Amino acid sequence: MKTIQQWLSEYGESHQDHTNKTIHWICVPSIFFSITGLLYSIKLPFEISGIPVNVAMLVLILAVVYYFSLSRTLWIGLFLFAVLCLLLCQFIERSGFVPLWLFCVIVFVVAWIGQFYGHKVEGKKPSFFKDIQFLLIGPAWLMSFIYKRLGIGL
Repeated sequence: MKTIQQWLSEYGESHQDHTNKTIHWICVPSIFFSITGLLYSIKLPFEISGIPVNVAMLVLILAVVYYFSLSRTLWIGLFLFAVLCLLLCQFIERSGFVPLWLFCVIVFVVAWIGQFYGHKVEGKKPSFFKDIQFLLIGPAWLMSFIYKRLGIGL
């Protein structure tokens, strides 16, 4: 199994261009959120301690376990971001302004257009074409920069 440093280094190889990096700072969290929102929209027929359960909660638990297996610290930031996404989903759903699933489909499509534009500028294919696991490494790659800025080791 690759280490977190190996994953991040390999991911970083196709993310050198400043424009592409900037686009990733916007689009990767947006895609993570939109997928969370789409899964949040799938309600399960039970509650845990009075809390309605949805598919996003279960999938994010698995994602956080994956991140924990890669890094004993980085998973914490990714867990907090996942919780933030869940809270934002709850807020959008309760607002009634727009259906959560519709909002998330729009965000998802726009963010992927941005991602592919960034890679066109970069001149390199997205990493996930090589290995699907890179879809989970993108958020970790961004979080690693935040950790570095805060002086937190991976």
